[in-house]
Amino acid sequence: MQYRSDRKGTELSMLGYGCLRFTKKNGKIDLHKAEEEIMEAVRGGVNYFDTAYVYSGSEAALGEILKKNKCRKQVYIATKLPHYLIKSRAGLEKCFQEQLRRLRTNYVDYYLMHMLNDADTWEMLKQKGVGDWIEEKLRLGQIRQIGFSYHGNSENFKLLLDAYDWDFCQIQYNYMDEYTQAGRAGLEYAEQKGIPVIIMEPLRGGKLVEFLPEEAKRIFAQAVPERSPAEWALRWLWNQTGVTVVLSGMNSLEMVRENIRVASEAKAGELTKTDMELFRRVKQEINKKLKVGCTACGYCMPCPRGIDIPGTFRCYNEMYIERPGVGRKEYLMTTAFRKNQNPASKCIRCGKCERHCPQKIEIRKELERASWELEDVRYKAVSWLIKVFKIWR
Repeated sequence: MQYRSDRKGTELSMLGYGCLRFTKKNGKIDLHKAEEEIMEAVRGGVNYFDTAYVYSGSEAALGEILKKNKCRKQVYIATKLPHYLIKSRAGLEKCFQEQLRRLRTNYVDYYLMHMLNDADTWEMLKQKGVGDWIEEKLRLGQIRQIGFSYHGNSENFKLLLDAYDWDFCQIQYNYMDEYTQAGRAGLEYAEQKGIPVIIMEPLRGGKLVEFLPEEAKRIFAQAVPERSPAEWALRWLWNQTGVTVVLSGMNSLEMVRENIRVASEAKAGELTKTDMELFRRVKQEINKKLKVGCTACGYCMPCPRGIDIPGTFRCYNEMYIERPGVGRKEYLMTTAFRKNQNPASKCIRCGKCERHCPQKIEIRKELERASWELEDVRYKAVSWLIKVFKIWR
């Protein structure tokens, strides 16, 4: 296993264990199987384990396995605060103490604000006392490092990075999201600030392996050296010096062993021009299903109504590249689950965006189509509930 350092000099394994996708039987985590896989990872040098309060059963399973095998001090636990469920400082403390009990520990190594998508939400949380509470926990050593996980565009990501002295952050990033979400621009900005970046969804939940178009699979199969689509995707990430840890939701011993092998070999800067051309061709095949040819250049931004135009088109495209539910879920997370909701239906058709689009996209027309498909009955219901119950206020 190879390691990359965080801001405090802690050596983190380049491969992290994502604990969301433990195998389940009859609705419950298969503890025996999860233990085998986790301990194989520990023996292979993996020392970063990522879970969250809202990952059903995950914190408790991880805590039980680490305690049983007496290896808590060998690893670093990362878990997340569901700040969107917290209404008071008392509620904040109650949630944290429950997490400690589940994890069978008296401190958390890496604590994240879960799905913190803009600086405005962070300011609102500080007004609730979250900032002071975090400082207290850091001082007491109950939290060792503080960060956030993020779904949103690169500009909001940069603003959020600048809003607080974060120890680390976590973003969705892979070769298909190079210019969407926080993207390469966000990754490089974090690296400039010396902030470690933890990568989630390196394979888009396995979709960059299992659901690749047949032609994309053929391109990978004919490449030299011979590597699986998963290995190519992981090496694309570790090729970048700004990537600290790549999380993988490993749920088989074979997957654990294979990922450890790759993490023991991959080097930053190792990919050649030929390799990068390979990714270009694969992306081209995947993008043949695109509904809107948006390159996420951002020239259409900012929108006077606050609409994330590239983000909307990304979710719209995901409905067709992957599955409708994937795009709709991503759209819900990035537009409704924020203090200031910004759905595409807010468009006033001013046309400012179209005057600056290098691709000459009829943005107003495409936003209307995207809104029609993305803002279905479930979206409207959840969005309404968020506003009524003031989850983000």
